[in-house]
Amino acid sequence: MSAGAGVSAGAGAGVSAGSGNYVAEHGAGELADAMGIEFLEYTVERTVARMPVRGNRQTVGFLHGGAYVVLGETLGSLAANLHAGPGRLAVGVDINATHTRSATAGFVTAVCTPVHLGRSLAVHEIVVTDEGGHRCCTMRMSNLIKAMPDHARTDALP
Repeated sequence: MSAGAGVSAGAGAGVSAGSGNYVAEHGAGELADAMGIEFLEYTVERTVARMPVRGNRQTVGFLHGGAYVVLGETLGSLAANLHAGPGRLAVGVDINATHTRSATAGFVTAVCTPVHLGRSLAVHEIVVTDEGGHRCCTMRMSNLIKAMPDHARTDALP
């Protein structure tokens, strides 16, 4: 298990692989925290988190499709920023999701792995499964990597 095992949500600009407990110290932002996202592992090569279905359902009782995407984008953003390193910022430019099964209870777990890690672009695949190990959603996210802009919140950086 890597830094941040069992830590509530967190992703931030310019996170470096050596950030250790960045997620524990800074969180992932208000939306991810409100949705109950909990990181289990985060490294450049693999980022894992889980999210409760309860509280994130749509009207007929299935996990909301947008909730899957929030989970995926949270992981993809953190992973891309771990790759980008200090003084650089990864910003999402594209995400797509294919929903293949509905979760109705318990937790879903997302595993984010790199497809491409370049100097200016990071692409990740995020696979979300239910507690039975069934694939519910597959996402692909692209992040543009650029220099940290002057107006970025640097007070939250490690």
